[in-house]
Amino acid sequence: MENRAKHHREGDCLVPDLIPPESPKIGIWGMRRKQYLQQHKEAVYTGLLLSGKLNAHLEEIDRSANEKFDLLMKQYAEREGVTEELKARDQMEWVRGCTKSRQAWKKLSVQI
Repeated sequence: MENRAKHHREGDCLVPDLIPPESPKIGIWGMRRKQYLQQHKEAVYTGLLLSGKLNAHLEEIDRSANEKFDLLMKQYAEREGVTEELKARDQMEWVRGCTKSRQAWKKLSVQI
């Protein structure tokens, strides 16, 4: 079975129907990893880039870091008394507590 690209005609020329690759879904942690690799691990960065594995690597790092961040946020919120019970009793106080927790962790993550 042949794997042939599809073409369309434009005037006298056949032009391939090229589909760009899907954009990677990389958040803050993936971007930080990319920056770290570029600045401190150039050989690793270049190897991942040339092998076509960079985006998958960054997506995995981002997914994993987000899971850990969410877990730490939950633990921090519970320690600070921001619970489902508080949410049911006083939603505004619960929102303030969640916002305070998130801001504290974001501030800490900038220092990392």
